[in-house]
Amino acid sequence: MQVQRDRKFVLTGFAKSSQTPSGSALYASVVERARAPIFFTKIGVADSVDGRFDLLALHAFLVLEALERGGAGMRALASAFTDVVFAGLEDALREMGVGDMGMSRRMKAMANAFFGRLEAYRAAASDAEMADALLRNLYRGAPNADGQASAIAGYVIAARSHLATPESQGQLLSGIADFGPLPILQTP
Repeated sequence: MQVQRDRKFVLTGFAKSSQTPSGSALYASVVERARAPIFFTKIGVADSVDGRFDLLALHAFLVLEALERGGAGMRALASAFTDVVFAGLEDALREMGVGDMGMSRRMKAMANAFFGRLEAYRAAASDAEMADALLRNLYRGAPNADGQASAIAGYVIAARSHLATPESQGQLLSGIADFGPLPILQTP
């Protein structure tokens, strides 16, 4: 993914015409998984605007990374999916009462946060590095969240592998993101 190009595109507006049914369906799959109650009830993600944004960004990262591995059709779908993600973020801000005057500033901040998280997750080459990135972003440095971050890191690594299978790649083209099983928090 070309982050600079994507940032520029995101900040200049959304091309609704480039939103494909598969891109919209992938977004629905991401939102559904990001809203799974286990993340908030067992894994300790804050049930807040920030927590929900971070879970959406994490799952969008997984889908975008899987799409990047594919050919031109998957890269086009990645672009359409990104358009739908940011249209959804704009819709959410409007539902929270953000008007036109504050929208540009808020969307710029969200785009920077979103792409910053994508870069951090992409750079995580091991479970430990992923857990550190999740502690900084998903848990916002909360104390005593190491076990929870490790559980999510294991989930992310497993979801990456699952989304890389030929079956999952085919499902992505149909608008289905199958992340595999939900995370499990191991209690000592």
